[in-house]
Amino acid sequence: MNHEEYKKRAFAKNPVLKMEYEALEPEYQLMKAAIEARAKCNLTQKELAEKVGTSQANISKLERGELNPSLLFLKKYASACNKKLCIVFQ
Repeated sequence: MNHEEYKKRAFAKNPVLKMEYEALEPEYQLMKAAIEARAKCNLTQKELAEKVGTSQANISKLERGELNPSLLFLKKYASACNKKLCIVFQ
C-alpha cells in the first residue's frame, strides 16, 4: 500500500482526520517548497541561514513546520535560493 492509498483509506474511516489534514495543507506546501528550493540551489541549511541572515535552527524549524515565518523572512529565503516568492489565493 502506498501513501496515497493509505490516506484514502484512513480518510474514509475518519472524516475528522481528513478535515485536519486538509487544514494543514498550506503549511505542508510551504515546507515542501522551502526544502525543494534549498535543494535545487545546493545549499545546506547553514549556508542558507548565512545568506538569509538567520540561524540554521530557524531554517530547520521552517522546513519542519515549527516556525511561523514573516513575509520578510520568506522573501529573504526565496532570494537566497535565487527564487521569487509568489503567494496565491485560490
